This record gives sequence, C-alpha cells and structure tokens, in this order.
Amino acid sequence: MSQDDLTPDVRTSPDPARSSRPAPPARPRGGAVALALLLALIAIIGVGYIAWRQWQLLHINAQALHTTATLEERVNTMERQLSSTTSQGNLLLQRLNDADQVNRSLREELLSHDQRMRDLEEAVGKLSEKTLSGQDAMRLDETESLLRMGAERYNLFHDGRGAAQAFALAGQTLAGVTDDAFKGVQQSIDAEHEALVKSQASDPAQQLDSVMQLRNDVPHLPLKPLDESGPQENQGAWSRIWHALRNVVQIHRDNGAPIDMADARIARELVALDLAQAQAALLAWDNAAATASLQRADAGLTAQFDPQAPAVQEAHQRIAALLAQLKPGVPVKLGAALGELRNLRAVHALAPATENAPANGAKP
Repeated sequence: MSQDDLTPDVRTSPDPARSSRPAPPARPRGGAVALALLLALIAIIGVGYIAWRQWQLLHINAQALHTTATLEERVNTMERQLSSTTSQGNLLLQRLNDADQVNRSLREELLSHDQRMRDLEEAVGKLSEKTLSGQDAMRLDETESLLRMGAERYNLFHDGRGAAQAFALAGQTLAGVTDDAFKGVQQSIDAEHEALVKSQASDPAQQLDSVMQLRNDVPHLPLKPLDESGPQENQGAWSRIWHALRNVVQIHRDNGAPIDMADARIARELVALDLAQAQAALLAWDNAAATASLQRADAGLTAQFDPQAPAVQEAHQRIAALLAQLKPGVPVKLGAALGELRNLRAVHALAPATENAPANGAKP
C-alpha cells in the first residue's frame, strides 16, 4: 500500500462545499506516517521490554522464592542443629563440671597419698636405719663370738688351722659393718690371722695319713734275726749267764707257740699301739702326746726290727719327719683384736646414752 492509496482522491469525490472553499495548504503525509510507525514500534518495543521485564521479574521472583524457601529450610535445619549443638554443649559443660569436681577430688586424694607416701618414706628410712644398726650389732656379736672361739680353740687344743679359719670368718663378718670406726679392728684381725697361718708348719690331715700308712706297714716290716748278738762291751754277767743257759732252758706258751713268734707278734702290736696312740693324740690336737707316742714307736722299731731293711729305714725317716713337724713353734699371742672390738663397742654404747641424757629430763 502506498501513500496514494491511503490518501483519498479529491478528484473522484466531488464535494460542492469543499469546492467552494479554498484548498488548505498541502502537508507532508509521509513524515507523519513514519513518525506514527516509529512511535508504534517504540510502543511495541516498550511493551515487549516491559513484558520481558515482567516475565524476568516473575522468573526472578520464582527463583528468589525457591531460594528463600531453600534458605529458610537451611536456616531451620541450622537452627535445629544449633539447638542440638547447644544441648550437646550444655551436656559437655555439665560433664566438664563433673570432671572438674572429680579432678578436684582426685587431686585432694593425690595430695593425701603424697603426704602418706612421704610419711611412709620417713618411716621406712627410720626403719632402715634401725635395721642397719641392728644388722651391725648382729655382725659385731658374730665377729666377737668367732674371735673368742678361735682364741679358745688355739689355747685349749693348739689348733692353729681351726683358729685361723675362725679369724678369717670374723674378718669377713666385720667387713659387712657399715661403721668405719671398726676398720682398725679389721686390720688387727688380719694380722692375727696371718700369724696363725704362719704358725702351722704342716697339714694335720697329712700327718694323720702318714701315721695311718705307718700302722699299715708295721705288719710287713722285717724283725731282727734271732741269732743276732748285741755288742760285746754291753754284755754283763747276767747276760752271759742267759746266753749260756739259752740253749738249755726253753720257755713255751700254753698254746704251744714258740717264743720267737710270740715276740714278733708282740713287737709289731706294741709299735702299732704306739702309732695308734699318736694318731689319737693328733686327732685330739695334743702334739706333746703325739710326739711321745712317735718316739716310743721309733724306739720299738730300733729295738725289735731289722735296721738294715730299707722298709725299716724308711719308717724311721717318716717318723723323724713327723717329729720335726710336731715341734712346738713360736706361740701366737691372741686377744688384741678381741679387746679392741670390745672397747669400741663399749664406747659406741655409751655415746647414745650421753646424747639422750638431756632429752630424758636431765638438766643440761
């Protein structure tokens, strides 16, 4: 459609009224239409924009409502969680309070136990001191008893080896005493023990074994020959008469044994008896009796047994060695360590009594 179509044709519609009036001036029709179209387009665009904005607002409102509902739900959830957290916090706070009270009670009990432990340690310390003092007293008693026993054994039985063992035990017992004041007594005990050890020349067990071996060898030692005559210068009148009547008069025992066999048995029994007495004297720690018995046995061997036989000579040598071992040595003087120990114990016993005298009511 063009502008000519829209504009009415004046020429085809005769109007006498209009024809008599003067014609108005001509207007530009195309600009008005364009303006109208532009306005219409602007109106359409405005309406569309408004509609789009309305739709966008509605959509945004829907999203906002959804978001608000979601946020409200999350807020409700958080409120519930916060409420449960608050209740749990209150419960934890109550538990913490209870734990604090328990800790306080435990702390008080711990302090009381600590005090009890201190009291117990103090009591144990005092008991330990008393125990140590009691142990020292017991060791000192044992040391004194051993020293006294060793001295009596040496003085009564001359048993230097047994006395040395007693003094060694006394030294070991005194070494366990914690008081250093008894170190001097320890040195005295060691000196007396060393003197006792040096005074013993041989072992009594070896001496007993040697005597026992001699007793076992006596039955096998050869006797003197029957026809052996003594030295002529030692023969007196009665000896010459005896030798003259020897072949004339013969004496027999009731059982019919010849005199030479009986004499041989008696000689061996006498020597064996002397050796048995020497063995008994050694067991009794009687060196004097043992020496006398060995000397009698040696004289019996000289008088009745063949001096030329090697076994008899060996027996003489062994008896001589035993006699040399039984010679009395230098006696050991004992008692210094025991006296020193008793003096120190007396001094230590008086010291506590002097310290405790003012505490018992006496005026200082």
